[in-house]
Amino acid sequence: MTRIRAALAVLPMVATLGLAGCGGDAGDGDTSGVTGTVTVFAAASLTESFTTLGRQFEDAHPGVRVTFNFAGSSALATQITQGAPADVFASAAPRNMATVTDAGAAVGSPTVFARNQLVIAVPKGNPAGVGGLTDLSRPGVKVALCAEQVPCGAAATRVLGAAGVQLTPVTLEQDVKGALSKVTLGEVDAALVYRTDVRSAAAKVDGVEFPESAHAVNDYPVVVLKDAPNPTAARAFVDHVRSDQGRAVLTDAGFQPPTGS
Repeated sequence: MTRIRAALAVLPMVATLGLAGCGGDAGDGDTSGVTGTVTVFAAASLTESFTTLGRQFEDAHPGVRVTFNFAGSSALATQITQGAPADVFASAAPRNMATVTDAGAAVGSPTVFARNQLVIAVPKGNPAGVGGLTDLSRPGVKVALCAEQVPCGAAATRVLGAAGVQLTPVTLEQDVKGALSKVTLGEVDAALVYRTDVRSAAAKVDGVEFPESAHAVNDYPVVVLKDAPNPTAARAFVDHVRSDQGRAVLTDAGFQPPTGS
């Protein structure tokens, strides 16, 4: 695992999180055959929910370690196609997943495991009085958006277009957590982020729902990667994400179930 962590350390925009197993030590035994470390590349908006899922997975498989790389889906897809060692990829949009599958870097077809929707994040108390998308274009209102190549930015472009709202953001962030941080730090009056991100930062921000968000609901696909160093653990982790226990964690975080489930 030293090689994997070293490789990730030199990649741009990489933030890895290792979760120490808390369900027992390697001597407890794991009859499922899942061993070693599983490395998961996941969209930034999955940080809180996947961290919880990782701990659950370690509890269920004593001695197994889950390592996460959370970042913008476009950056993660680029890292994977350039050879970064990873077992699982969970994207915030099918477009970025297609970058990986089109490159032949995935095993089988990705599975959509959750959906997410945009809201307007504002500082506690909503000092700028933002009540909807049109307010974001008011003179003096400072707005943060995600860059268009990442899923939250592409979704923002769609909803702004659907509403006929034109605005010039003061910053374009490389992932949704970056946009949210501009609100929590008081650097902007509002940001277009996911409902799940507002829920995770509820102590610092309020969320303003708007009907146009229905025009850009993002599907979240997950897949085992072709060159996975630990394919057995990778398949087991994807199964956990899709399990009833995994769905409960995602629902609690504010994700919607996939269509047809």
